[in-house]
Amino acid sequence: MTSSTDTPQAAGQPPAGPEALRQRALAALLTARERTALLTDCVEGPDLTAQHSPLMSPLVWDLAHIGNQEELWLVRAVGGREALRPEIDSLYDAFEHPRAERPSLPLLAPEEARRYAAEVRGRALDVLAAAPVEGERLTASGFAFGMVAQHEQQHDETMLITHQLRRGPAVLDAPAPPRPAPDAPLPGPEALVPGGPFTMGTSAEPWALDNERPAHRRDVPAFWLDTAPVTCGAYLRFLDDGGYDEERWWHPAGWRMVREHGLRAPLFWRREGTTWLRRRFGVVEPVPADEPVVHVSWYEADAYARWAGRRLPTEAEWEKAARFDPATGRARRYPWGDADPGPAHANLGQRHLRPAPAGAYPAGRSPLGVGQLIGDVWEWTASDFLPYPGFAPFPYREYSEVFFGDAHKVLRGGSFGVDPVACRGTFRNWDLPVRRQIFAGFRTARDAATGEGAA
Repeated sequence: MTSSTDTPQAAGQPPAGPEALRQRALAALLTARERTALLTDCVEGPDLTAQHSPLMSPLVWDLAHIGNQEELWLVRAVGGREALRPEIDSLYDAFEHPRAERPSLPLLAPEEARRYAAEVRGRALDVLAAAPVEGERLTASGFAFGMVAQHEQQHDETMLITHQLRRGPAVLDAPAPPRPAPDAPLPGPEALVPGGPFTMGTSAEPWALDNERPAHRRDVPAFWLDTAPVTCGAYLRFLDDGGYDEERWWHPAGWRMVREHGLRAPLFWRREGTTWLRRRFGVVEPVPADEPVVHVSWYEADAYARWAGRRLPTEAEWEKAARFDPATGRARRYPWGDADPGPAHANLGQRHLRPAPAGAYPAGRSPLGVGQLIGDVWEWTASDFLPYPGFAPFPYREYSEVFFGDAHKVLRGGSFGVDPVACRGTFRNWDLPVRRQIFAGFRTARDAATGEGAA
């Protein structure tokens, strides 16, 4: 059921004319390409063609794949123009070739991949200048252009993960994120989210992807939620208490993972004497106690929550905490309201190469006082990745539908490596519960009525 609160006006997206829509699409495409260039121009050819982990593609594959998807959807599907390189379509089909196999494919060399992506971009911008941005669903509100910009930004985050996995000296740099003001009042450790119905998902956000749709009413009992993601300091207490040695905290599959791989701490952490260190984009540094923990699997997040006497929030609980406005009863686009994210709201867009300390970004808090729901770290939820009632795949099944089921867990909120175009209060991410290389953390919850999950 679509709520009356989920309208373009209520969602902060008033109707825009064709020229404004084109300018928005152009800005999103250019921002994405600038970031792609940053991530691929900062290393030499061997680092572009190497596979730095079997979990990831070579950077050069991502570069040409970005161009190929843009050609398929904007040049061919929207523009109706002749294919540039139809012979490479299968090479850059993510479903045809698993990541571990991609280095053995006859991929475009780095300079050839750059030329191809640039040629596609030139034709795509010609299409944008002439294409209708109203009427047909694929182009209405510039959807196809927004979809392609989001796709590129998602691969930019994937390439940023590859940079984190890459061995060698640091090649990326960014200023530290803001710290909470020393005299700023901090919310309590948890906030009560009231029970009752709210509007989940969207039918109005113009660039929302199929798995975010449609808007529907969801009833969520009252619960308590951490006002910040779990920090490294809190997670260290779990380590110090022997959390990785106690089977009782772990999901059976998670316990098998711990024993088979000898896990003792989050990925990229190591202990030297009494000091815990981490490797972050080629820099080794002490683990910062006040930052949200990152590079933990769903199993690790779940085990910590059990150890703490709490639990992971469901996806519906997370979205209610992030979007529900108790004063009006409607669902906002973001915790702070309907305005697009700005530097004061959230740690997004690779402006910083790390999560901000807990308590940062007070302007981004929800009306209930829950902070850092957007940006910093993707947050694992307790929920499997499933379709909403009334889901319909668009524009292709392989974006969402083929992943539905109990194999993948939902993540929410976005990380410091996510661009605002690919992050909103309704945006859904998903991954296998074993994944640790992604920029994922978590926060915990407990029931209000029964106290279940209470410490």
